[in-house]
Amino acid sequence: MRALPDAFFNRDAQIVARELLGKIIRHRHQGHWLAARIIETEAYYAAEKGSHASLGYTEKRRALFLDGGHIYMYYARGGDSLNFSAEGPGNAVLIKSAAPWHDERCSPDSLARMQANNPGSQGLARPLDKLCAGQTLLCRALGLKVPDWDARRFDPERLFVEDLGLRPAAIVQTTRLGIPSGRDEHLPYRFVDAAFARQCTRNPLRRGQVQGIDYQLLDNEEAC
Repeated sequence: MRALPDAFFNRDAQIVARELLGKIIRHRHQGHWLAARIIETEAYYAAEKGSHASLGYTEKRRALFLDGGHIYMYYARGGDSLNFSAEGPGNAVLIKSAAPWHDERCSPDSLARMQANNPGSQGLARPLDKLCAGQTLLCRALGLKVPDWDARRFDPERLFVEDLGLRPAAIVQTTRLGIPSGRDEHLPYRFVDAAFARQCTRNPLRRGQVQGIDYQLLDNEEAC
């Protein structure tokens, strides 16, 4: 398995956010490997008001101020959220959404297990294209919990991110979601694999959005 080394994360947050697109998160939950392909990320810096780190150091935010490759988890709207620290104190990348992934390394029934972890509002199986379409939905589907992983390093036996050589053909760069007015909500630090735009938290290519105004579309070379 080609698990990403700590050095991958110990770089500028926007670079990490872009290059995480297409990577596979693998988590061993209740003895079974579950996985998801990252399709949406957001970069955060301590120097801008949209980040948790801008509020200052606390023990709860400790992972943000450690070197790249530490896991920072917190609760958002009652659910768990997954972040990775990047280069520089207070800088990080939020894993905003993903697409369920299954291969020979996963448990045979991994997709069904992820659906059982994250059922729909009526208790029925959530459609696969909606299963990880948001930061808390992703964590719920993979069984990731704040108490288990906050401020920890990756563990090749339990949780890691793998490079299978999957690269987005195009990347959408736009503004982040959920940033309050006056807290640098205009910064274009959200990155989406264009092929999965409809499966992310909010489709940046939806009707009414204008290229060059609401978003930029980068090809793979520009993104790198």
